[in-house]
Amino acid sequence: MNAARGANASDDRTPSGNRNPSDEGAGPGETVPSPADPTFPGLLVQTVDLAAVRHNIGTIKKASGARRLMAVVKADGYSQGATEVAGAAVRAGADQLGVATLQEALDLRESLELRGTSAMILAWLWHPDEALELEAAVASGIHLGVASEEHLAAVIAAGRRANVRPTVTAMADTGLNRSGISVVDGAFERVAARFGDAHARGEIDCTGVFSHLACADEPDNPANDMQAGRFREAAAILEKAGVVKQLNHLSNSPGALTRPDLSFDMVRPGLSVYGLEPVAGRAHGLRPVMRWEARIPVIKDVPAGEAVSYGRTWVAERDTRTAIIPCGYADGMPRSASGKFDVSINGVRYPQVGRVCMDQFVVDLGPDAPVRPGDVAVIVGTREGEPTADELAAAAGTINYEILTAPRGRTRRRHVGVGESGADHGRT
Repeated sequence: MNAARGANASDDRTPSGNRNPSDEGAGPGETVPSPADPTFPGLLVQTVDLAAVRHNIGTIKKASGARRLMAVVKADGYSQGATEVAGAAVRAGADQLGVATLQEALDLRESLELRGTSAMILAWLWHPDEALELEAAVASGIHLGVASEEHLAAVIAAGRRANVRPTVTAMADTGLNRSGISVVDGAFERVAARFGDAHARGEIDCTGVFSHLACADEPDNPANDMQAGRFREAAAILEKAGVVKQLNHLSNSPGALTRPDLSFDMVRPGLSVYGLEPVAGRAHGLRPVMRWEARIPVIKDVPAGEAVSYGRTWVAERDTRTAIIPCGYADGMPRSASGKFDVSINGVRYPQVGRVCMDQFVVDLGPDAPVRPGDVAVIVGTREGEPTADELAAAAGTINYEILTAPRGRTRRRHVGVGESGADHGRT
C-alpha cells in the first residue's frame, strides 16, 4: 500500500439536481474540492470540475497552435455532462462543438440556448432516412458531417423542406476505413463534384472537409503522414470542385497535442478536454476533470482463512478488516478489473479483493487501518497519489476513454468550478 496525499478541502455539497452558481473550481496549483465529509451527496458520486475543462482547452490550443478548436462533447460529454462541459469549453475559447448523432445535437442546442450559450454544433453519425430528425437539425442550424452521396441528397432534401440552406462538411475517409467518402478509390473526387454543384446553387453551404486519424496516439507512426497527404488531396479536390473557402480539420486529441503540423484550420479534441493523456508516457499539463468516489457503508472483520465475494477467489491470509464500496458493474466498474486495482481512503491506498459484483466491491483494509463507515473511497481521483483512470483501465484491460465514460447506474453526478458568468453551473 502506498501513502497518498489526502487533503480534505471543502466545497458546497448541494445534492445533485440543485444549482449553486457560487461553486468554484480549483485554480492552478490548488486541489479539487473533495466531498469527503458528512454532506457527501449519496453513496456513489462523480464530481466534474469545469475549471479543469477550461484549463485543458487553453492547454490544447497552445500545444496545437490551431486558430480554432472544436470540443467534442458526444456521449453526454464523455459521461461528464454535455451541456456543462460544452458551456465551459465555449467560455474557454472553443469555437465549435462536436457530437455524433442528430439527437445529441438537437438536445445540446436546446439546453445551451436555455443557458444563454450558443456555438456551432457538428453532428456526423446519422442515417439518411432520419427524415424528421434531419429536418429538425437543418432547421435548427446544426452543422452536418456528410459521409456519402446518399447523405448529401438527404441533406439537400431536408433543406428544401425546411426552406433553409444547410451547413455541411464533407467527411473524407483517409485511411481509418470507418465512416466517410474514400479518397483512395476515386469516390471522393466523384462526390466532390456533387458538393461543388450543390454549393454553387445555394442548396448547401459546404465549409470544407474533415477526417479522422487512425494512429495519432503513435505520433511517429507513418500512417499519420499518409493520412495527412490524402487529407490535403481531398481538400484540393473539393477546392477544384468549387468549394474555395474551407475550414478543414483532421487532428483529434493526440494529434492536436503532439503533431501541430497537422492542425490545419481547426483541431477536434475529445479525451484531452477531459484531462486524460491520449498518448502513453506523455504529459502535457492537462488536469483530470472527473473524480469518482463512494461512501463506505459497511466495514467487516474477516478471520484468516475466510474467502471474499463470488467464487471465493480471494482468501484472507491473516485476520483483517474489509470495506464495502457501493460501486459495481451496474454502475460502470469493470468486472474484468477484479483483484487488480486500488482505492484511496483518507490518503492511503488499499487493494480491491475478490470479484467485483453488480452493486459493490470489497477492499482489504488490513487489521489496523483507521477507516470507519462513512469514510469516502476514491475510485478515480484527481490528486497526486490517488488512483487514476489510466490505472483502472490497465487493470480492466481497456483504455482510459472507457473509464472516463464508465460512471452510470446509481452514480450521482455534480459539477463544480463554474465560469465567471455562472452559466455552466448545472448539476445532473
